[in-house]
Amino acid sequence: MKNRIFLLCSLLWSFQTLQAQVDQAINYAGAISLSDLKRHMNVLASDSLEGRETGKPGLDKAANYIANEFKKYGIPALNGSYFQKYVLDERKPNGVTISTKKSTFGFLTDFYFFPGFGDQEIEASDMLFLGYGIEDSAYNDYAGMDVKDKVIVILNGEPYGTDGNSLISKRRKPSLWTTWKRKKAETAREKGVKAVLIIDDSFEKNVLEQTHGILTPTLKLENEPEEYKTPIFFISPSMADKVLKKTGLYNQLKAQIDESGKPVRKKIKNKIKFNIKRQVNKLNACNVLGFIEGKSKKEEVIVLTAHFDHLGKHDGKIFYGADDDASGTTALIAIAKAFAEAKNNGNGPERSILIMPVSGEEKGLLGSSYYVEHPIFPLANTVADLNIDMIGRIDTLHKDGNYIYLIGSDKLSSELHRVSEETNRQCCQLDLDYRYDSPKDPNRFYYRSDHYNFAKNRIPVIFYFNGVHADYHQATDTKEKIDFNKMEKITNLVFFTAWELANRPERIKLDK
Repeated sequence: MKNRIFLLCSLLWSFQTLQAQVDQAINYAGAISLSDLKRHMNVLASDSLEGRETGKPGLDKAANYIANEFKKYGIPALNGSYFQKYVLDERKPNGVTISTKKSTFGFLTDFYFFPGFGDQEIEASDMLFLGYGIEDSAYNDYAGMDVKDKVIVILNGEPYGTDGNSLISKRRKPSLWTTWKRKKAETAREKGVKAVLIIDDSFEKNVLEQTHGILTPTLKLENEPEEYKTPIFFISPSMADKVLKKTGLYNQLKAQIDESGKPVRKKIKNKIKFNIKRQVNKLNACNVLGFIEGKSKKEEVIVLTAHFDHLGKHDGKIFYGADDDASGTTALIAIAKAFAEAKNNGNGPERSILIMPVSGEEKGLLGSSYYVEHPIFPLANTVADLNIDMIGRIDTLHKDGNYIYLIGSDKLSSELHRVSEETNRQCCQLDLDYRYDSPKDPNRFYYRSDHYNFAKNRIPVIFYFNGVHADYHQATDTKEKIDFNKMEKITNLVFFTAWELANRPERIKLDK
């Protein structure tokens, strides 16, 4: 495969760089080898690293392994260190109760929530049943309602008419109000709602499947303000009956909405009290820095990212994260070796390259967030971020590994998109799949990996992604299931794209 890629590059490469630079890129791409990719994966997705959870010893082992590889390649420490260290606040529940006049409800037996809001005591003399909690041009539960400082009770999902179609999407396929779980919560918060109770018809199933996420403490950058003030709770049908003071009432109201196609609201005279307490611990984390200084344009920097953290070890199970994202981290280490060889031979890039495996992605893009808030190189001098998150598996939409989803390449710079397309056409000939690039994509992948923190700061990005699979965020995401030939192809594509960005005469331009 590598010989075919190199031959295609030799025959077809037509970038605006000297032929000598082209030959050098092809030559140094030879440092990206299957044996190295397998070697790095064997370490990063091993038992000894225990799932690389941010703030845990396994993450430190992974960081040290990556730094030692950089050192072996002759990449010098940056300002005396291979690490950008930062401190996190670990925030976890320390006693949460919900009660009405006649009932006290239990965590995981009657309700669950995902951490993200601070210590609070909330009381309300009554509540408001607000249908599905949707604000949309096609259907609006909030129309004409003053919900500020109120506790609302809403249904999960969205209304479907008598024809079986969603009142929102006008199809059987659900809209973002169902598929994007944060949409209702964020709408309620924007409205100033005091607390939200979402009736979960699949309560027991969801508690079983999501226990890890429910019980995992929230990590935030040290002293970062709370992301949310409005607490969101998912409640069981039996709890809903007691809160609404009538068995089956919410099903009656739901049927009324579905039959009429119009919102139904109801004031519930039932006093409710929330008592939320947390414990805060300090944890240490880091990003790893592999810096290859450029030559004539060294003040301009191309950043390459992938997250080397994963979900850790829970209930005796290691969440190995081989695809997510040991695959991307492995690719970065291989690309670092290629650029380092070029630099050590006097043929380094014109612009500087910062290869930065980041941590905290699974906890909310924390490492990349810290970097853009405390950049080592000015963001104004940052040309682009190429982010690799999951490139080692084949999803159900493709028959083989000769593809990659690209996300964000044309969001800020049409020139970056053209460079990406031309690089692939002349060198790697992968199927570039853009189906997840649409702003209407219900998965919202554009917002879910580390490139987004750069994009928010007007830095052009490309996100390389192979799609999700049955092992996504499961303990079964293991190294034995990785397609290394696929990884090698995509790693080459990222390397050649970075090489072109670093050596082209003019910096790519922002035009969107």
